[in-house]
Amino acid sequence: MRWLLALLVMLFLGLQYRLWLGEGSLPSVWALQSTIDRQQLEIEKLQLRNQSLKAEVDDLKQGISALEERARSEMGMIRKGETFFLLPEEKKGK
Repeated sequence: MRWLLALLVMLFLGLQYRLWLGEGSLPSVWALQSTIDRQQLEIEKLQLRNQSLKAEVDDLKQGISALEERARSEMGMIRKGETFFLLPEEKKGK
C-alpha cells in the first residue's frame, strides 16, 4: 500500500513540475498570451494605417483635385496665371 501512495505522490509531483516549470507551463502560456495581445494591438494600428493609405491612393487615382491639392500643399505649386502671396505668421510673443 505504501508503494502505491509513493507512486501517486511521485506522479503528482511530476505533473506539478510540468504545470509550473516544464515546457508549456502556465508562466510560459501567460507570457505568450501577453505577446499575442501586444501583437494584436500592433496589427490593429497597422490595419488602420493601411486603410488610410488605401483611401489616399484611391483618392489620388480617381480625381485630379486631390493630386492638385497635394501638389499645392506639399510642393508649393501654383497654376499658370495665379499670383502667389506669402503671408508671414505673426509671432505670439509680441
